[in-house]
Amino acid sequence: MADDGGLAKFQRRMQAIPEAAREAVKPALLKAADITAGVQRSLAPVDSGDMAASIAVTGPGQSTPAYSQPGGSMIVPENAAAITVGNTDVRYAHLVEHGTEDTPAQAFFWPGFRLTRKRAAGVIKRAIGKAIREAR
Repeated sequence: MADDGGLAKFQRRMQAIPEAAREAVKPALLKAADITAGVQRSLAPVDSGDMAASIAVTGPGQSTPAYSQPGGSMIVPENAAAITVGNTDVRYAHLVEHGTEDTPAQAFFWPGFRLTRKRAAGVIKRAIGKAIREAR
């Protein structure tokens, strides 16, 4: 089985939380995603500013922008938030992130994620703990 980074464990834990607690966690998910997206925007190389402006946070049940990276348009599952970069005008984010044969990589998306992962996890964990304490 491939390493899912603890996703399966997290999903099992979320199934055990009452519905009221799940609803209380949604704002924390969006706050954590906004923190990460803000760092990613600040790290994005600025030529015209279009790429940094295309970094979007999508909440649960919503559709990500068309042509966004990673993965294109999708519906974000419950208890999740997605950060994407790109849209119908900006389709080159993956080329900037990973580079091409002619241009060096200018990573901004994954370094931004790695820089904020611990803080975002703390925001979410605190919200879950608070929601569970209040739902008892």
